[in-house]
Amino acid sequence: MTASDAAATDVAITAPAPIVSVKPVVLEAPGRGEGLRVRISAPTTGSELPIIVFSHGFGSSLNGYDPLADFWAAHGFVVIQPTHLDSRTVGLPQDDLRTPRLWRFRVQDMKRILDQLDLLEAAVPGLSGRLDRSRIAAAGHSFGGQTAGNLLGLRVLDPVSKHAEDLSDSRIKAGVLLATAGRGGADLTPFAAENLPWLKGPDFTHMTTPTLVIAGDKDELPLSVRGPEWLTDPYHLSPGRKSLLTLFGAEHSLGGIAGYEVRETTDENPERVALIQRVTWAYLRHALGIEDTSWTAAQKALTGSIAPMGRIESK
Repeated sequence: MTASDAAATDVAITAPAPIVSVKPVVLEAPGRGEGLRVRISAPTTGSELPIIVFSHGFGSSLNGYDPLADFWAAHGFVVIQPTHLDSRTVGLPQDDLRTPRLWRFRVQDMKRILDQLDLLEAAVPGLSGRLDRSRIAAAGHSFGGQTAGNLLGLRVLDPVSKHAEDLSDSRIKAGVLLATAGRGGADLTPFAAENLPWLKGPDFTHMTTPTLVIAGDKDELPLSVRGPEWLTDPYHLSPGRKSLLTLFGAEHSLGGIAGYEVRETTDENPERVALIQRVTWAYLRHALGIEDTSWTAAQKALTGSIAPMGRIESK
């Protein structure tokens, strides 16, 4: 960020609090094939803490996305991260019977976390009684963006049942979708259509929950013939209160959100990551009804910058 961007988006951001992170907490998951491993990160101080349930990208795990999880937790959120079945740490064979429905198992993982908040809260020393369960957000990157989107109202055409169910969850009040897939059909490359069947028929028309969509304008995924514009579909094709942060020069890792030392980061940019940290924090405080000042300041920072790193638009 430029100096003016940093100054403006730092409005109302207090000094980071010490955090505690506990992993793995294993939740029983009948029908999944193995228990659900979860990490919980939380500030050691504060009460009435809002919650972010974060879904990782394909192949990652609860150990990923520290630049986001650490920042959010140090600034007042409880961050809960599952390890989905597609994680490299699970090692699921490609011919496993669960593979065609990996997308569905992911959504079930997120719902299981919401169902087991009592157990997860008890697993973290000093966290008991400090959660605000009326303020829960779902967030995710890449495949995890689609997973979080399902909780927000996005419907996926199941490759097995051929139906698109409503898997939204009323406990989720806001969302952040980072580098998330857009329309299916003719917009997909042959590779995506053949290997990622859950991308074939997404329906954004029911995704009404307030959401911030984040996309890089250099994100050239081999999944769509449309290029980076494809990743803005979750904003343009969904109704209701939405905002879009377009990051200039950003590729799929958006500057390095997947980890502090992740090899697949192709566009390492600590300033871009810092911008994402502050904008997502400010947006969620706004969307969850905590305060609006920080979100207003974040928007003004990009609008008023001489050399902005991105732009925000809302509807």
